[in-house]
Amino acid sequence: MIKELEKIKEQAIKKIEEAQSTDLLEQIRVEFLGKKGKITEVLKKLGTLPAEERPKMGSIANEIKEIITNSIQEQYQIILEKEIQKKIEEEKIDITLPGRTCGIGHMHVINQVMSEITDIFIQMGFQIASGPEVETEYYNFESLNTPDDHPARDVHDTFYVKPGVVLRTHTSPVQMRVMEKTKPPVAVIVPGRVYRVDNDASHSPMFNQMEGLLVDEDITFADLKGTLMYFVHKFFGEETAVRFRPHYFPFTEPSAEMDISCTVCKGKGCRVCKNSGWLEILGCGMVHPRVFQYAGYDNEKYQGYAFGFGIDRMAMLKFSIPSINLLFDNNLKFLEQF
Repeated sequence: MIKELEKIKEQAIKKIEEAQSTDLLEQIRVEFLGKKGKITEVLKKLGTLPAEERPKMGSIANEIKEIITNSIQEQYQIILEKEIQKKIEEEKIDITLPGRTCGIGHMHVINQVMSEITDIFIQMGFQIASGPEVETEYYNFESLNTPDDHPARDVHDTFYVKPGVVLRTHTSPVQMRVMEKTKPPVAVIVPGRVYRVDNDASHSPMFNQMEGLLVDEDITFADLKGTLMYFVHKFFGEETAVRFRPHYFPFTEPSAEMDISCTVCKGKGCRVCKNSGWLEILGCGMVHPRVFQYAGYDNEKYQGYAFGFGIDRMAMLKFSIPSINLLFDNNLKFLEQF
């Protein structure tokens, strides 16, 4: 029996020394020291020995159990230290490497252009006004001298929230709201989002627009032309040519469209300007007397001019952006150019 115990000890020590994981050590412990382990099986035979030999054999068996237990604990510590060291090596951080910088955001190109345009008009004495994007038909159409049968009031042009209520199609309703609460002189610009049923490379269902209004005594069309020419030369450059063409708008009379020399070909003719050398950028005119009547202004005493243009279109023209969709796609490679 002593030889059997010594043999078991040698087998256990050899397996313990060869073990390379804590899981394998647990298997060895169960194999030799468990309830059905090899040491336990030998101890079950003590009953077959003479009574005087049992204490000695029991003592030897316990010594071997202690030796195996201590060997398992020592090997466990060795394996554990190796695993910790391996983990440290794998997760080691080289502090000499350069740090990873986080991308820094910036103002969207539309907001940049809106801010630049706003600053130009503020320098000329205009103030910023704002109003609701969900608007009544009265302010959006009727008070601006747009009759019931005008095509702009059809559902294929305007988003109707409910009868009598629309998503504003321009920021001009704010002009009427301002005039109702303010006595002349009035000089305001109204930047903001507007909505129309339209969607292609140059149009979006939602886009940004700016309206301008100036009302005072002795205001003429020459004042309007001077204001807009100053704006164009500040925004597009002094070399930009300007022309005005007669047009029709319900809320201004006389009315005009303003063109500038093509920002791509500089007036020589290209695909962008359809070989005309000109690009239409805004509509304008003298405020219609009927609009003054809605506002409660004396149209014999006061005159005024109004203009409106798309801020998105201004950005496209200034930076030669081919599609309005690029402004809203959130493509970082595109936006990082600005």
